Amino acid sequence: MFITEDFLLKTESAKKLYHGYAEGMPIADYHCHLNPREIYENKRFENVTEIWLGGDHYKWRLIRTMGTAEDKITGEADPYEKFLEFAKMLPRAIGNPMYHWTHLELKRYFGYDGVLNEETAEEVYRICNERLRSEEMSARSIIKNSGVKMIGTTDDPIDSLEWHRLLREEKDFDVAVKPSFRPDKAVNIEKAGFAEYIGKLAAAAEMKIESAADVKKALARRLDLFCSLGCCATDHGLDYVVYAPASEEKIEEIFRRAMAGETLSLEEADAYKTSVLLFLGEEYAKRGLVMQLHYGVRRNGNTKKFEELGPDTGFDCISTKECAGALVSFLDALEKKDALPKTIIYSLNPHDNELIDTVIGSFQGGGVPSKVQHGSAWWFNDTKSGMEAQLRSLANLSVLGNFVGMLTDSRSFLSYTRHEYFRRILCNLLGQWVEDGEYPNDEKALGQIVRDICYGNAARYFGLEDGGDIK
Repeated sequence: MFITEDFLLKTESAKKLYHGYAEGMPIADYHCHLNPREIYENKRFENVTEIWLGGDHYKWRLIRTMGTAEDKITGEADPYEKFLEFAKMLPRAIGNPMYHWTHLELKRYFGYDGVLNEETAEEVYRICNERLRSEEMSARSIIKNSGVKMIGTTDDPIDSLEWHRLLREEKDFDVAVKPSFRPDKAVNIEKAGFAEYIGKLAAAAEMKIESAADVKKALARRLDLFCSLGCCATDHGLDYVVYAPASEEKIEEIFRRAMAGETLSLEEADAYKTSVLLFLGEEYAKRGLVMQLHYGVRRNGNTKKFEELGPDTGFDCISTKECAGALVSFLDALEKKDALPKTIIYSLNPHDNELIDTVIGSFQGGGVPSKVQHGSAWWFNDTKSGMEAQLRSLANLSVLGNFVGMLTDSRSFLSYTRHEYFRRILCNLLGQWVEDGEYPNDEKALGQIVRDICYGNAARYFGLEDGGDIK
């Protein structure tokens, strides 16, 4: 058996912390990309390829390393052919978290204790497909059986939110599915389709948009709708953090030129983005919302593949653009107005760990424990070593016990085992510090830290129920 009960737990202290305090804790999955319609309709999956490989660019990237034809990755090939290509690749992915995630999912959701490879692929495919026919493998059942209490989806301001509305009215499903405000398309003035998007925003907000000021007003209107349906968080996917303040007159001129189809300079685009982001930060603070900033991405680097397959298909990478000055200035501009909301900062560049941890220390207070957070190891960093590096940096430079913990950031209903993976890594790290004599073997204090990082801190930070203190 590969995944044992003590998987990744190397010391007795780690085992005690995981099995006594982390295991079985609820999940607040405060940032993901699940489709709320699929949750409402309680989606059933035809086969394991659909639930496992559909939309999963993490897996697609790895399969491509084998030289596999794209038809057997994202194309029209038979579902089993696609699954077989994944199975062929997997044994070679030693050291990649995908190997661990895959086998955790096989064990937890499909009851399979073996290993997946080319020889076992047919057996695993059959076992998984048989299991998918059971009631326990519908979308809602997977969520409930995984111990999930809250899901934060990622939603555009123009979304109708009809599925969130219907879910709030649902009597037989008590998991909170909350929309999260993601206004990237209204911010990215330099990107193709901006003018068309503003037209859609105007229709959604039921108003004319003739100026940058109107854009802000429309976004505020849509934000009101989001809040009426339980929104507690917002999210910004930034290529890099901007801070280039300009006069309102200049911002309006930039907006008019963009709407007329003119090409903007980088400086002009950054000025518009800064104006909109500062406005939104103030609006979030008024409403008590959490602002999430994801930055450090170079998107669609392979332009040939982008033109063939579109975005979010596995051709993004880490950007090395320096953002420290802009990040500090942006937070400071909001802080000077007493308008800095609760904020979580994620960089795709792991070299930013220490930077972020010193930045957040400059903006704490306001009666909120760790009001400004260093977000969990994100995307290319949610590996074992990446999680450990983020945890160590946060511990070295801030207060680890206040961390809001893990999230899936996933489109898959089977990704909740990533919380288990994180919790095992967390407990192993804390346990090692105890074994090394770097922290007292104080089970009550350690247990509380574990419970808080696993669930309690996030529950309180996002306004859910009490996080389960140890009395």
